[in-house]
Amino acid sequence: MTKYNALIVEDSQLMRHLLAVSVSRLKDISFDEADDGLAAIKLLSVKQYDIIIADINMPVMDGLKLVKHVRQDARHKDIPVIIVSTEGDADDVQRARQLGVQAYLTKPITGSEITETIEELLRLNR
Repeated sequence: MTKYNALIVEDSQLMRHLLAVSVSRLKDISFDEADDGLAAIKLLSVKQYDIIIADINMPVMDGLKLVKHVRQDARHKDIPVIIVSTEGDADDVQRARQLGVQAYLTKPITGSEITETIEELLRLNR
């Protein structure tokens, strides 16, 4: 049985697959996938997650709007969030941090970067 549930939110099917493969290498963690922020909110309405990994630039609802929504919801406000984005300038990182993002990884990333970040945040969340 898995201990943790992760939510991967990424519009690029290739990047979502890379993230899914990385998460699947971790012990005791299962994951669901969403291709935009709105799909993620639908999943959050029916399931509790321990960590969210999200892109910023997505159609329908971007990653920062998703984070803002999550932080305003009492059930989800403390979920650690990792942003994985091509947007890496200081203003983007600062805006994400102000919304309560715990980690910000700039693409391209390696599988080990994402797994190490997830492991670190879940340990802090225990």
